[in-house]
Order: sequence, then structure tokens, then C-alpha cells
Amino acid sequence: MSRFLSGKYAALEPYTPGEQPKTAVLTKLNTNESPFPPAKEVTDAIAEAAASLQLYPDPDCTALRGAIAKTFDVDPDMVLCNNGSDEGLYFAFMAYCEEGTPAVFPDITYGFYPVFAGMTGTDYREVPLREDLSIEPEDYFEAGGTVFIPNPNAPTGIPLSRAQIEEILKHNPDNIVVIDEAYVDFGTESAVPLTREYGNLLVIQTFSKSRSLAGMRLGYVIGCKELIADLNTLRFSTNPYNIDRLAMAAGTASLENDSINRAHCEEIMKNREYTCGELAKMGFEMTDSTANFIFVRHPEIEGGELFAELRKRGVIVRHFTKECISDYNRISIGSREQMDILLREVRVILDGKRR
Repeated sequence: MSRFLSGKYAALEPYTPGEQPKTAVLTKLNTNESPFPPAKEVTDAIAEAAASLQLYPDPDCTALRGAIAKTFDVDPDMVLCNNGSDEGLYFAFMAYCEEGTPAVFPDITYGFYPVFAGMTGTDYREVPLREDLSIEPEDYFEAGGTVFIPNPNAPTGIPLSRAQIEEILKHNPDNIVVIDEAYVDFGTESAVPLTREYGNLLVIQTFSKSRSLAGMRLGYVIGCKELIADLNTLRFSTNPYNIDRLAMAAGTASLENDSINRAHCEEIMKNREYTCGELAKMGFEMTDSTANFIFVRHPEIEGGELFAELRKRGVIVRHFTKECISDYNRISIGSREQMDILLREVRVILDGKRR
């Protein structure tokens, strides 16, 4: 970094995204993308929107907010559209964390949370997971700060029920609770219905995973009108045109053809069950994931070694070096063909270890 960088960012450790290979790879299972392309109606809508790129996009995201509101049966004023769900998370850190109001989140979770805390100069408290890597709701009662919980959690994939989320809300009447639902559509109950009852809840979702639009960078926040107004103040003070025309068109068309997305989610869940079953036969241990990824380890091989051996064979998964989870690898669930390639290579690696 240069000598001109503000001192307040000197110690900042940026988020490390999953590897995006510049060359062709056999099987990419490291960034939880969908193995399915979006519906033709989505790409058609993008092409149509491209004819008007000389004009600024609608800063109110009227059509897209309306489609999201209809999908979730909420008022459009309860919806904020973002350039990826990360932007919504960042706005929440900006709006609801300050001196005396720290951020509170799990110690094993989405790596952007401590980064956002650093960017906003926010103190934070990390709450340890249980021994089985699950979140204990009672640990967040009377949190004394703004709570951030991914549901299901990442990288473990372990969910909380809606009833458990509601208990956290009930025990934090004076704290904002942010539920990050990036992976909710693969078998987890959404907390969105609770936004109609609790004025301290924000639910953040994305089009990247279950709606095959990771390349569009599109997310949204749902909460009571007052909280959404808070976040809109920050949005209009930062970038009122944060969603481009193509992303708006893609998101609206995606929701209008959501049955296709749901069918893709069902296929991914079937592939997850199949892959877990086959890995279990090989002696793998894994968390009970309801995400579009699994979190696995094997008693006969270190997590880093398995990661490296798979990469040599053109299969890329995600490995984390944090000591308490370094034996694990996170594996995105792709097509059946991709999962069969993974399983084949894992068998070869384990056979080599046992000779």
C-alpha cells in the first residue's frame, strides 16, 4: 500500500473471495455459484434493456422492487435493492453500528463481517459456535449490539429455524437483528415473514445463488419501512444509481419466471443429498448443510492436503486456514456430472493415501 493511505485503513484485512481461475478448469466447486444458467426470459430481458444504456437506470428500482414485494408478499416500501447482498450488509454496518453499539456475529461465519467492521470503525464481538459448529440462539439474547447471523451459516451450512430467529428477535427489542439469507432457498426457512411483525429485523437475500445471477451482482434487503428508509438515506448519499438497467431487468424477469429457479434449487438439493451419501460411504464427516454447499472432513487426510490434491486434478473447492475448521473443505454443489467428477477424484486420492 502507498504512504498516502488513510491511517484508519492501515490495519484493514480485506475479504478474500473464492478463486476465479483465469484458465479452463475441469470442475469449479469453490464459490457456490449455480451450475445452471438463468432462464431464456432473463437473457432476453437483458438484451432488451441493453437498447437503452444511454439512459440512467431508475434510482427507485420500481419494477424490481415491485417484483420482489409480490414474491414475498410485502409492501414495496419494505424492499431495498442493492449491488449484491454485500452492499446491503455494508449499509447495515454503517447505519446500525457505532461506538457503544458493536456488531455481534459468529466466530466462524462469512468473512466479510469483520471486514465491514474494520471499514466502518466498528467494534465487534465474535460468538463461539457449539462443538458441532451450530449457532446457539441463546448466545445472542440481549446482545448489546447489532446482530449479524447468516442463515444457514457459512461455511458450515447449518441453519436456524424461523422459531429460533424469532426468539433472538424477542430477546433483542432494542437491537437490530440482520439475517443474511444468501443460501436460504436450498432448504432453510426464511425469516422474511417476521419482517411484518418485528421492527428490528432486516433480512438480506441475493440473486447470485438460487437465481443463477452471480454475474449480475444483485441483492435486496427486506424490513419494515422505517429501517428501509434508513438504508435508502445511505444509498442515496453513496450511489443512487447502484443498480444498473441490465441487473434490474434480469432480476425482474427472474422473479417472473421463478418456477424455473425453484426447479434448479430442487435439483441442487438432490445432488447435495447424493453427494453427501457417497462421501459418507468413503468415511467423510460433514455438517447437516441446508445450503448449496457442504462442509466436509476426512479422518485420514488433512483439509489442506485434500484441497491441494483436488486442485492438481482440476477440481477446485474452498479451504479455510482457521485452525478450528482447517480439517474441513467447503464444496459447492453443482450438476450431477460435476459431483461425479469430484467423487471420482476423491476416491483416487483416498486410495493413494491408503496404499
